[in-house]
Amino acid sequence: MSVSDQPLILGIETSCDETGVGLVRGTTLLANAVASSVDEHVRFGGVVPEVASRAHLEAIVPTLRRALDEAGVGLADVDAVAVTAGPGLAGALMVGVSAGKALAVALDKPLYGVNHLVGHVAAEQLENGPLTEPVVALLVSGGHTEILLVEDIATSATLLGQTLDDAAGEAFDKVARLIGLKYPGGPNIQRAAADGDPAAIRFPRGLTSQRDLERHRYDFSFSGLKTAVARWVETAERAGEAVPVADVAAGFQEAVADVLTRKAVLACQERGVSTMVLAGGVAANARLRDLTRERCAAAGIELRQPRFSLCTDNGAMIAALGAAVVERGLPPSSLDFASDSSLPVTQVLVG
Repeated sequence: MSVSDQPLILGIETSCDETGVGLVRGTTLLANAVASSVDEHVRFGGVVPEVASRAHLEAIVPTLRRALDEAGVGLADVDAVAVTAGPGLAGALMVGVSAGKALAVALDKPLYGVNHLVGHVAAEQLENGPLTEPVVALLVSGGHTEILLVEDIATSATLLGQTLDDAAGEAFDKVARLIGLKYPGGPNIQRAAADGDPAAIRFPRGLTSQRDLERHRYDFSFSGLKTAVARWVETAERAGEAVPVADVAAGFQEAVADVLTRKAVLACQERGVSTMVLAGGVAANARLRDLTRERCAAAGIELRQPRFSLCTDNGAMIAALGAAVVERGLPPSSLDFASDSSLPVTQVLVG
């Protein structure tokens, strides 16, 4: 089937602070329009759910129009609508789900409520074509840090490990505040770390001792790392010393990347999986991408990762997952489905 013969899927993403609308045919990206409200949250030092929801309401229609213009299509050309059903912020999800339902009814097209986290993995298919399944996915974002075994992107995602406390992106935000950097912490720590020495300060690697690996083989913990940074900074300040922000940032970033990549590669090796997907907003971190690439190459694992614009939340990844679901011939969601802020990653499609 040629690209032009494949169904045109419109994807809507509003799980946090980005309003995304994407258009996809199969694994071909036609449009990826995003409106971010991150600047509105900077003064609060984090995402405020009510502010995010209001921003989605204001941005959803203009973002939809930009996506249609970018793809050179009209609403009448859309064959199906996919929307993030969860997980995410409850109020933010409601905006997207309501928009998706309205479009599906108005266009008389099927609607698919899909999982935001699996969407991050599906985004990689827009980069390098269909996945050769199964794959191990290292999913790293502001709210989630998980290792998944994906046997079928449209139907099956098994949770192998997850963070027991802070997500990696959340840890970046908290550590950024500790060393005087602004929100969002991820990009600001990366910039500061570029001038630092990652070996100058060795921070702890959580859940990597032999005993921890027996109980939490693929799990993560970043709260202890955050506390270690806080104590290191407090000790320096009590001694009247200037805090070497660049070195602290580099040491912290290295600790996070080390643990994430070490456990993800281990999961591939022990599960006999030869392909890894690195996905999620924190997957845009240059050090994490480089170290994952190095360790996968050394272990003979194929690494697949989407471009930066497809790492952060976007509608294209939801459209890509919707396209995979449509291709499998799965039934659409009922129009009365509710968004679920805690939707488990094992549920790819809501009924």
